[in-house]
Amino acid sequence: MEKALGIRMFEQRLLKLFSEGRLFGTVHTCIGQEWTGVALAEHLTPGDVIFSNHRCHGHYLARTGNYEGLFAEIMGREAGICRGRGGSQHICDGNVFSNGIQGGIVPVASGIAYAKRLRGTGDIAVVFVGDGTLGEGALYETLNIASAWGIPVMVVLENNLYAQSTSQKQTLSGDIEARAQAFGIRTLRADTWDPLQLIETMGQAVDYVRSETRPLFLRVDTYRLMAHSKSDDDREKAEVESYWERDLVHRAAKDFPEIMGPIEARLLATLDAAVERAETSPLSNTLEQVHEEPVASWTETIFLGGERMVNRIYAGLRAALERDERVVMLGEDIEGPYGGAFKATKDLSLLFPGRVRNTPISELAITGITNGLALAGMKPVLEVMFGDFIMLASDQILNHAAKFEYMYGGQVKTPLVLRTPMGGMRGYGPTHSQSLEKHLLGIPGTRVLALHQRFDPATVYERLLSDEVEQKPTLVIENKVLYGEKASPDAVEGYKWFHSGHSFPLSYMRSESKPDATVVCYGGMLPSVEQAVDRLFTEHDLVIEVVCVMQLYPLQKAAMLPLLQHSGRALLVEEGHGFCGFTAELMASFAELDRGLKMRRLYSHPQHIPSAKPLELAVLPNVERVIKEVLELVR
Repeated sequence: MEKALGIRMFEQRLLKLFSEGRLFGTVHTCIGQEWTGVALAEHLTPGDVIFSNHRCHGHYLARTGNYEGLFAEIMGREAGICRGRGGSQHICDGNVFSNGIQGGIVPVASGIAYAKRLRGTGDIAVVFVGDGTLGEGALYETLNIASAWGIPVMVVLENNLYAQSTSQKQTLSGDIEARAQAFGIRTLRADTWDPLQLIETMGQAVDYVRSETRPLFLRVDTYRLMAHSKSDDDREKAEVESYWERDLVHRAAKDFPEIMGPIEARLLATLDAAVERAETSPLSNTLEQVHEEPVASWTETIFLGGERMVNRIYAGLRAALERDERVVMLGEDIEGPYGGAFKATKDLSLLFPGRVRNTPISELAITGITNGLALAGMKPVLEVMFGDFIMLASDQILNHAAKFEYMYGGQVKTPLVLRTPMGGMRGYGPTHSQSLEKHLLGIPGTRVLALHQRFDPATVYERLLSDEVEQKPTLVIENKVLYGEKASPDAVEGYKWFHSGHSFPLSYMRSESKPDATVVCYGGMLPSVEQAVDRLFTEHDLVIEVVCVMQLYPLQKAAMLPLLQHSGRALLVEEGHGFCGFTAELMASFAELDRGLKMRRLYSHPQHIPSAKPLELAVLPNVERVIKEVLELVR
């Protein structure tokens, strides 16, 4: 009872601090729901993990009792559990996490639990959701995988009858427990008005997940006694009052003042001191200096070429799996003998059983599980079969993987690698030929790479999956037309390839003669650009240098600029649509640094990509269009 009362008084103090103007933003209190976290905390071991949602304070405090750290966090102070960066609903302390994105936390928690299973620790993960989350597809994708794979994750649904202001009566069809049962998952039910029964049921649930290494779904009926946030409550007053009368913490204070009074006084003194100490901490310094990786030197590109790109990708992945037990691979159809839609994984599942496995067609859930694996210290690689499907996983990239390190105050890393084929020229049509990487450029905390045939992709993957480079979520674009190209440092006659000293370098095809212009491109456009450069020399006596960008984000513009200034003219080429595209950002960045540069852009026509080859060629950039644009540029 004291732990539940402490949580309630903490939440009430938060509301008071907001009313006094000492807190900013929003807060979601769990007043009325405190017993759920309290009951769970009775049964967890130190290695178990909790992943909560926007209404997370009670779950966190029941596990840790750290009033001061949470006060400081919500105040935005350096002494906060996440250095003040996460605030009320994005917290991390030891084995307690939370994020305010409904549904998306379920696969992340399951990924953490899957890592526990792979390591054989005997620990479990518990994820808290509300009944409003029953509308999220991520929940069902993950329940299916958790059951199929035997993931030791426990889903606790706090059924408080409302999703913010919307009554469950308006949104829910069917039975809550039947949803989990449909996936072969055991379900239990309890409520917060009988704490002893709730504690007992919670113990049964934890024991089952731990001993059986199976998921479990626990429905906890409860009621939120205060507003969704601070004051936005439109529920019937009589309804809310009826639940106040059922609430055990409220009744105990009213019926047993001689017992509860001293406990309240002691907790009040503790909370007063915690607030006072939290407010003495300085405000968080949230602005981070962003420094471009320095270029130590330029080196002539030399590696043993001749193998197809897809084989070099395979070699890099295999080397990483051999070197590090933390490397695991997930994806659609990646197991042997099929070995992936483009055969990049070949027999890896046979060579590394249990570490390379097929997934359902559930891009959102498998990306979330990959996030969880990374949070748990693994080095996961996810293959999304076509880049066209990547937007299905965008929530996990944008609102989870990208933000964890920052909003958790630097306590965690998320070194996931997401591989996906992009681009056209294969006749796959409007939904399987797109170049969508621009939609994922510019997300702080992430890295986006585009492979090309003039730098060994095996080296790229070996670096990515080592501890030598900064550990961050990385999207790797593998252009489909390049899989069959030979990886080699061969250059157009009269040129040589050099690469920068970056971990994921710029490649520079340099001429000994003074260049007339420079073409900047990436990925699958490089073969067309090289052919155009060759023809521009033989047919028009023009010397054109090439810069091929591997790291699309963060942009290595300081290293790139002198290469463009060498000629003073630049054609910026990308396969995707030009509006708000990569080359638009390049042009804006270079214009800020050097207004004297003469630049043009080349990109696909602003329409969808047809399947028929002649029609596809008319839409996408090609050799003829590169030549035409260069001639316009140097005219």
